Amino acid sequence: MGIQISPSILSADFANLAQQCQIVAGHADWLHVDVMDNHFVPNLTLGLPVVEALLKSVSTPVDCHLMIEDPDRWAPGYAEAGAGSVTFHVEAATAPIKLARDIRAHGARAGLGIRPATPVEPYADLLAEFDMLLIMTVEPGFGGQKFLDVVVPKIRRARQLIGDADVWLQVDGGVDAQTIEICAEAGANVFVAGSAVYDGEDPAAAVDALRASAQRAQSAARL
Repeated sequence: MGIQISPSILSADFANLAQQCQIVAGHADWLHVDVMDNHFVPNLTLGLPVVEALLKSVSTPVDCHLMIEDPDRWAPGYAEAGAGSVTFHVEAATAPIKLARDIRAHGARAGLGIRPATPVEPYADLLAEFDMLLIMTVEPGFGGQKFLDVVVPKIRRARQLIGDADVWLQVDGGVDAQTIEICAEAGANVFVAGSAVYDGEDPAAAVDALRASAQRAQSAARL
């Protein structure tokens, strides 16, 4: 599959959220929405009511990343609301296979997220139940963190485990013009970028530039 860019609205201006989302429309593949509950991670962002309102005002598909406790209870609601993709963390889920199937039953793609220190190998047999594997390249909870290069070997290993299966490999955290090339070369194909998109003067151009960088690295890796 081709490269996909998912700008994280965690770095956007929350006072003008709909407008900030429209800026990247036609350039971004997804809008990445970070849902945090101040329990699973030490930060509190937005929840289902805001996501429901956002879905009514944007045309770009919404990719919800749930950094919350008890996703078994809450995650299906985001799919039911109309999110195109819902990712929950394996460290928080009680019944990840059942939850993935519930999310899919509501019409969304199901994603499995893992923290930087969580190994991917124990979940190899679960990957067929998911549409996407998210590898965090920073500790979840806050935007603007520095990319953890120690995670790169895990991205490579994840790509090996996925093989030819139709499972997207997403990375989230510290993605910029340089690190996106590292991740693309390692095998990732879906990229979440917050500060690298919204901290500049032209978010749409930033999305295009990130895509071009990842495409170059992906092409070079295939040679």
